[in-house]
Amino acid sequence: MDPTDAKLVAACQQGDRCAQQQLFDESHGRIFRLMARMVGEQDAADVTQQVYLQVYRQLGKFSGRSRLSTWIYRLAVNEALQHLRRRNRKKTQTLEYEPIDHVESHESRSDLAEVLEAALADLEVELRTIFLLREVEELPYNAIADVLDIPEGTVGSRLNRARRELQQRLTQLGWGP
Repeated sequence: MDPTDAKLVAACQQGDRCAQQQLFDESHGRIFRLMARMVGEQDAADVTQQVYLQVYRQLGKFSGRSRLSTWIYRLAVNEALQHLRRRNRKKTQTLEYEPIDHVESHESRSDLAEVLEAALADLEVELRTIFLLREVEELPYNAIADVLDIPEGTVGSRLNRARRELQQRLTQLGWGP
């Protein structure tokens, strides 16, 4: 276990509020951003709160076989997937867009961001999760494999599939080749 992680985990387990706040402050932004993309902005704050309840409850189970941040991502992904199952919802609401000309402006960048979010929301949750962990959170393949408890080769193949499907959806929405 990383010595810094070990000290922080030990302090949190002993009920040190400053250490718990430090753990939260160091990871909250990334976890919230991931939750917003996985479950939608409306539910992201609630799911993020649930993630940290799980983090503090299960901190005693952290074995140190992975980085603390990887372990937190794993809890976050699991919480998001449970939330989606509870809602019994497979996809977020898809917005319909007309093809847009590709004149570069602030407005078109904003439109592209909206189209990208809609296309991401349309991906299967497993593919969306891998794509977000790699492309947004910039986790290496081995960390993603740890988070999702799958082989590294599976990470690569699912990431390629996610990229292909995302490209297809963007093309259908009027963006791309």
